[in-house]
Amino acid sequence: MKVVFIGAGNVATHLSAAMRQAGLCICQIYSRTEANAQKLAAEHACAWTTDVGALRSDADLYVFALKDAVLPKIVAQVSPDEGFWLHTAGSVPMDIFRGYARHYGVLYPLQTFSKKRPIDFRSVPCFIEADSAQSEQRLRTLAEKISSDVRLLSSEKRRYLHLAAVFACNFTNHMYVLADRILNEQGIDPTVLLPLIDETAAKIHTLSPADAQTGPAVRYDRNVIEKQSAMLTDPIVRELYELISKHIHLLSQS
Repeated sequence: MKVVFIGAGNVATHLSAAMRQAGLCICQIYSRTEANAQKLAAEHACAWTTDVGALRSDADLYVFALKDAVLPKIVAQVSPDEGFWLHTAGSVPMDIFRGYARHYGVLYPLQTFSKKRPIDFRSVPCFIEADSAQSEQRLRTLAEKISSDVRLLSSEKRRYLHLAAVFACNFTNHMYVLADRILNEQGIDPTVLLPLIDETAAKIHTLSPADAQTGPAVRYDRNVIEKQSAMLTDPIVRELYELISKHIHLLSQS
């Protein structure tokens, strides 16, 4: 199977590697950034381009691994309507391909990806959706080559899954950034938090998030909360601290 990747970011890097490992042939990489296109193409020893109009027309699969904001514009510019088109976005409906491709779908890998950090793609849950029963079976067969956890999910449900992932991953990591800054400013090695971070995540495997919640906000220890709030010099971070503390307490009472 010949695959064209439209996009050369984090998702494209890991997904293309997983597909290659599964025996698929990555034959072309597109990116509007020449350096990114060249780098990913070098990993697959394949052609690359920064011109959407220069995409191969004979591929079996076209993978759109792009930012949500640019996806509609690029889809409208792609001329080959043969092959199977799929995108990897959490919040973009499958029907973005309607009128452009004959067979299409979505393969949304629920994981955080960084180019320089290896991922075992077999363990990544992949959520699929397709335009027809035939396309769905075709997409499932493909997805099961790279992941041991493949699930069917509609565009509407996928939007909520993506929203939940933003809270569970992106916002959580932002809290790590804030904690890292606090400790660096005080000359404390931020790695001392790693056992705490690991245990916080590990508890969710056996406890519900609500049951795993601890800290002064659960009982709303005003003395501690007010002192810590006063320590924060950034007004936005202070407001964030106070708002989250109130919400933790609110949910603990329900």
